[in-house]
Amino acid sequence: MPDGHPALDLAPARGARRSSFRIAAGMARRDILRHKGRSLLIILLIMLPVAGMTGAATLYQSSTRTPAEIARYELGATQARFSMLPVPNGESLQDPLNDTLVASSTGIPDPGFRPTPPEELLPDGYEVLPLRQLKLTTPVGGAPAALQGREVDALNPAFTGRFTLLAGRPPAGTDEVLASPGLLERFDVRLGQALTTSAGTFVPVGTIRDADISDNNSILYLRDGQVPATVAQESPAPQAAAYYLAGPDPVTWEQVREANSRGVGVLSRSVVLDPPPPGERTVPGAAQSGSPSEEVVTFGTLGLMGALALLEVGLLAGAAFAVGAKHQVRELALLAASGAEAPTIRAVVTAGGLWLGGAAVVAGAATGFGAAAAVVWWVRSTGSARLAGVHPDPVLTGTAMAMGLLACLLAAMAPASRVARQALVGALKSGRAPAAGGKRTTLAGAVLLLAAAALLAAGWGLGQSATDPDQRAGLAPLVSALLTGGSVLGVVGLVLLTGWLATRLTSRTRGLPLPLRMAARDSARNRSRTVPAVGAVLAAATLAGAALVLSSSQQAGQRLSHSWSALENQAYLPLSLAQPPAPDGSIPPAITADPERLAAAVSGALDNVSWTRTVTTPAPVQNCGFGDAADPAAPVTTETTNCLLYALARPEGQECPLTPQRRVVDPEDWRCRGSMAWDQGSDRSILVGGADDIRALWGRDAGAETIAALDRGAMVVTNPAFVRAGEAELQGRDVRTQGASPSDGSLVHDVLISTTVDAVVMEPAVAVPYFGIVSPETAERLDLAPVRAGVVVQLSRAPSAAEVDAVSGAVAGVFGQPGVGFWTEPGTPRDQGWMAWLIVAISALVTFSAAGITTGLSLADARTDHATLAGVGAAPRLRKALAASQALFTAGLGAVLGTLAGAVPAVLIVVSTDLRTALDVPWLPLAAMVVAVPLTASALAWAFTRAALPMTRRAPGR
Repeated sequence: MPDGHPALDLAPARGARRSSFRIAAGMARRDILRHKGRSLLIILLIMLPVAGMTGAATLYQSSTRTPAEIARYELGATQARFSMLPVPNGESLQDPLNDTLVASSTGIPDPGFRPTPPEELLPDGYEVLPLRQLKLTTPVGGAPAALQGREVDALNPAFTGRFTLLAGRPPAGTDEVLASPGLLERFDVRLGQALTTSAGTFVPVGTIRDADISDNNSILYLRDGQVPATVAQESPAPQAAAYYLAGPDPVTWEQVREANSRGVGVLSRSVVLDPPPPGERTVPGAAQSGSPSEEVVTFGTLGLMGALALLEVGLLAGAAFAVGAKHQVRELALLAASGAEAPTIRAVVTAGGLWLGGAAVVAGAATGFGAAAAVVWWVRSTGSARLAGVHPDPVLTGTAMAMGLLACLLAAMAPASRVARQALVGALKSGRAPAAGGKRTTLAGAVLLLAAAALLAAGWGLGQSATDPDQRAGLAPLVSALLTGGSVLGVVGLVLLTGWLATRLTSRTRGLPLPLRMAARDSARNRSRTVPAVGAVLAAATLAGAALVLSSSQQAGQRLSHSWSALENQAYLPLSLAQPPAPDGSIPPAITADPERLAAAVSGALDNVSWTRTVTTPAPVQNCGFGDAADPAAPVTTETTNCLLYALARPEGQECPLTPQRRVVDPEDWRCRGSMAWDQGSDRSILVGGADDIRALWGRDAGAETIAALDRGAMVVTNPAFVRAGEAELQGRDVRTQGASPSDGSLVHDVLISTTVDAVVMEPAVAVPYFGIVSPETAERLDLAPVRAGVVVQLSRAPSAAEVDAVSGAVAGVFGQPGVGFWTEPGTPRDQGWMAWLIVAISALVTFSAAGITTGLSLADARTDHATLAGVGAAPRLRKALAASQALFTAGLGAVLGTLAGAVPAVLIVVSTDLRTALDVPWLPLAAMVVAVPLTASALAWAFTRAALPMTRRAPGR
């Protein structure tokens, strides 16, 4: 520079970017206030999913009790609770927050281990408050109905927080008691009205709430001295008793460990509020649990659905921003003409996304949390214990807010970049955005689609590469992540390729009617309108397609894994009811029922009984002591007891192959399927009868060869896994014993009797729990001591709750006491299509909303085009047909692409994880959704397009 002239400083002024953003934010705020309807739509689109995720996270956390709530709801103001803990040996530890759950153990049964009664381990210096569970009955309609009893000083101040008096007053007289609201409602008893029970006649004078259980339970709260000794002895001890300690001193983790080693669980207030470190929660040599692959897959599928839902929201919001940005073209062009740079232009539109997204996520989080809090309050007010309290989840809520804000910003950035790149002079002359080239977008879409295919192929290949189920479980997180990422990239790639696809489809519409040709050409010409509309429908259809495949596969898995107790709508009623030991230790004989009388009682109580049949089996197990009462040295069978259970043994080499973590190596292996594949048997697993019993209990007719085999003394076996070379091994096992199986490590009983019998295989219609059947003559020859053991009832339909109560009362009347319930096999519905169609309806509703929103935005953007058509003399019918055709084109293209984009990753998730054997693609519902969504969107566009257009001003430059 010449002397005397300062150098020209071209550096940006300090604070220029901040000032530029303030200007952009101000312009965006004014535009938002000027277009309140569009702004409110965008806010709602972002707010609703954020509210849903926040509410779901809050409710999920609210279903889990905090340590303080565990202490308050279960302990009240006491220091600890001592109760029995079912452990296999002394090397076991409970969960610090759950005294009924064994969290660490070697798992090896110790035959010499004898648990100590909890009352013998209570430390000194505490007030002991026992709580005993009682089995009570009350007469209803001439038959005894079961109810629960609690012997506890419930209103003791030490139980504050656990028990609460709801109505009435504390009991004073010897016959006054407290009751749960559910008991009064069930038996139609009012406060002050006497209630007769098996423990005596009492007068409820108050209702009480137990914070640990629901008010709907039928419970009578008795005090010490109100329970007769005979009733107290009917409840097994020590399982039915718990001892609460009230005092100033805490119970330490060392005391809990000592109690666990002796078979006693302890819920300690101090331990719950301050749990021990992880290193102190295990025992040496503890068995390692397998990887929770099912949970990983579940979270993976939920992650896929959540990612697709947010993507749908972003694309819907993008459609709204695209229309808004096009309406801002002239204003932004004037801003550019005055010297504003491209970043400033982009910032104006992007700032709108920041304003709207910020308001949406804040409102969504507040709405979701408020709705969840209202639900928790309502559930708690009804006396339900399902939700412990309002527990916000800051991490998940913050994640949902961040994802919602990110979706809104990304939705705004695409139209902002497009407007910033458009031709300035053309925008000033026409006020419209000139068509932008799509080569770069098409190339990006192709690259993303290839990347998505690579991720999907990698996830599928990785899932198929591991043949061992344990290895596959370990790879499940990575497989789910790859497939989810591939699905999301696939949707984005298809959205970016939408403009190219629309152009290619337009060239093939020459033979279509005029409205369809015009709609196709308009879609190809106005990509800024078409791409967001098709993308939003595509994302919604992707979500629907994935939901259909995953839900249908889940139902298929449930059908495959269903455990059949009998044929569908069939019930089994035993003819004997064991009695508890008498006070002197003797075992009273079991109560038996006449089968004809029992069948008549059931038929009289129900009008849907198709037939009843008496079942004959080997002598059932009865009055056999277990645990401390077991004496393996005593005779296995006496006049009043029988500890011998008959079952079939698996020949060597025909066991179902399992992994070290006890997963099935191949679910399709014939040794792992069929009747009794995973059952060790029951009293009725061996049948004694003939062809009529096979037809009634197996659901199939016995052929001539099967009947001939029965007649010659062979056993008809339900599963070929128990037969080798035409023979089966019939074993008599002592149920008082328990040891590890040498083949797979499972717990089995000692074998006392082993007999080889000829066998033929006849598989039942479904995997009913029967090993097989022998003729009465063969049963006598094998010394099975056959007896009439039960009555099978076949119903023509599933009974209602009222019918179950009626027949239960009738059965209790036959035995003279409750104890034999009535439960029918529900089976798996033969046609679960209604569930798929329900998902179709819900998915279609979501897709319809997306199609409706995007169609409405497209029609608003195309208002000028419709005005031009009207100006050149187009009939209203043509304009309505054009609107319907535009909706049909965009919704149809989006539905087809979205269904493919959702179904393919969902199929890969199923076949690449532990759910692969349950793959079920619902072709008809998917096809119905592909057809119904475009047709409905087209019909709605026809119906809501007005024949008369409002007057529009001529745009500058036209």
